[in-house]
Amino acid sequence: MGHREDLLDGAADCLYTKGFGRTTARDVVAVSGTNLASIGYHFGSKDALLTEAAVRGANEWAQALDAALGRVDPAASPDDRVTQTWSAIVELFRTDRKLWTTYVESLAEAARSPRLHDALVGSQRETREELASMFHALPDDAVEADRRARVLGGFYQSLLTGLMVQWVLDPDTAPTGAEVAEAIRMLVGSAELA
Repeated sequence: MGHREDLLDGAADCLYTKGFGRTTARDVVAVSGTNLASIGYHFGSKDALLTEAAVRGANEWAQALDAALGRVDPAASPDDRVTQTWSAIVELFRTDRKLWTTYVESLAEAARSPRLHDALVGSQRETREELASMFHALPDDAVEADRRARVLGGFYQSLLTGLMVQWVLDPDTAPTGAEVAEAIRMLVGSAELA
């Protein structure tokens, strides 16, 4: 592995332990075993390096989520798919806290970084569509399918992001996947009663 990858790995570690605002170039160099000149050579600045590390983390986040969702049985009943999906997502929070904490940190930084913003927006749009199609058959009409995927996927994306924040802040009391599925069933049941 070369200095560029070492720097990205070191920056990812610093994003997890210190965050964007508190990480210095010297922190990254100390963790990565490289030198200050390498940052300028490969990335131009510490901020550009941290942004690239966050973009790489967002891509890893999307891949981890895709893999988890790919393990959900498409032949399962809708109720079972809901439980399997949210349980798989919560298991990701349990197994790779560093990735999820860094992702949450990146959400705030995206407002100041066009590169990071664009990467997260692209990932978010893909996730919305994937989540919508996990639970709902989308119509054949492309315009209506896009609208439903945006609306339904946006709802599930909101749930996913909120759940992620709860797991980053307080994993001891954050909902389990089964509890999320139970809450969704409660909401559907109360809507039917109204």
